[in-house]
Amino acid sequence: MTQDTAVAAERSGLRRLLAEPARPRRIAARPNAYWYAVLTVCIGAFMGQLDASIVTLAFPTLEHTFHTTVGGVQWVGLAYLLTLVATLTAVGRYADMIGRKLLYTYGFVIFIVGSLLCGLAPSLPILIGMRVLQAIGAAMLQANSVAIIVDSLPSSKLGRGIGVQGAAQALGLALGPVVGGLLISLGGWRLIFFVNVPVGIVATVLAWLLIPRSRHLAERVAFDWLGLALFAPIGVALMLGISLGAQAGWSSPFILSMFAVAALLTVAFIAHERRTVNAMIDLALMRIKAFWTGLASGWLIFLVIFGVLFVVPYLLEDGMHYSTARAGLELLAMPFAIGIAAPLAGRLAERTGAKPLILAGMSLTGVTLALTSFYHQSLPVFIAELVLIGGGLGLSTAPNNAATMGAVPATSSGLGSGMLNMARGLGTAVGLALTGFVFAAFGGSHLADSASVGRGFQYAMLFLAAVALLIVPLSLVRGNGALSSDPTAQVE
Repeated sequence: MTQDTAVAAERSGLRRLLAEPARPRRIAARPNAYWYAVLTVCIGAFMGQLDASIVTLAFPTLEHTFHTTVGGVQWVGLAYLLTLVATLTAVGRYADMIGRKLLYTYGFVIFIVGSLLCGLAPSLPILIGMRVLQAIGAAMLQANSVAIIVDSLPSSKLGRGIGVQGAAQALGLALGPVVGGLLISLGGWRLIFFVNVPVGIVATVLAWLLIPRSRHLAERVAFDWLGLALFAPIGVALMLGISLGAQAGWSSPFILSMFAVAALLTVAFIAHERRTVNAMIDLALMRIKAFWTGLASGWLIFLVIFGVLFVVPYLLEDGMHYSTARAGLELLAMPFAIGIAAPLAGRLAERTGAKPLILAGMSLTGVTLALTSFYHQSLPVFIAELVLIGGGLGLSTAPNNAATMGAVPATSSGLGSGMLNMARGLGTAVGLALTGFVFAAFGGSHLADSASVGRGFQYAMLFLAAVALLIVPLSLVRGNGALSSDPTAQVE
């Protein structure tokens, strides 16, 4: 083989690796082939939420293993979240140009490699660095997940597809503490990372075979690297300010400087995007009422979800004096209710539109949160309240996501999916930080007596009730909540 032939063969092989293959004909020909794509996306959604909730259980073990402080091991979680928030939108924009299936599949590969290296990490700094790599893979999965569902499903089934994906996320979130505790007890903290490897390999093969090639790709243009350089630090500064505010003090120079940096860079980013031809974010999207109200609603919904997940264990463990394991089992009621309600709500939304379901769901959640703040002494009643809260959230999440993506032009579905997931990530951080702040401000803490814990819990739940009810007026102004603006036919 001549040198020119070898170079040509190498280039041909590289092109094949960077081109999305069609699904096998026998799979594409099946009338329900689009559900295979949804199944594959659900594996990524499940893994992402499971991994996020598993790691928090390992913090005490990591603190002991690496002889470090709580603040040190927190960066194992923070590094992952910061990377996600900083890269989700850019990955979605890039996927709109080169292929959503391509980035989703290789996202699994990077996630697998990152997980393996996390499990092998000999020191805390290396573990934190490998979590960054793992998060890049997770960003490639999350930024494209909803976009792939939009690409794969007929518009008549979009609601139920996004509902099933929401159920997979809720299931991963619910099982994380249980699975994490089991894995750590069986094989130590490294096992919580190693378990991703075999599952990820199977998921990579499934993605390559079952997800259809991307449709409605945007024109390939020079990527807006300056826009990314301005945008990524905004998310990092906001996450640092929100996540560390309660610990460092909201008026501390560091926290105030983080918010100031975020504000200044936001102004610079908007000015840059307005005068850039090939902007990273099409600011016209933010003028679409159904899109920006959907982002705001998604942010508030996840603020409520993670606020509840934060404060309920304090009540169960320090207020009612249950064991950690028992508290974890009781807390499963809410995410399991989300997982049951989300697919049903997605299917209903195809007939009714998103607005009535979001109004009903968030009204139910807000009213139940308010009632729970006063009536939580009886465990059976409390579990029933958690089920109602989760049911209301599940009733709202899938229709909101589907209607938000339905407002996005087909060529920007990756960008829209990335922005939706970024809003969710910021909602998670804000929910944990602000709920913790309210809880502590009214006397709640791990060292407080039962009465103080109950008082802190009461005001935290009232705060979350007010947040949930804020979504009601947002839903009233969003429009009819149509789930799809573009017909989506089955493709190869």
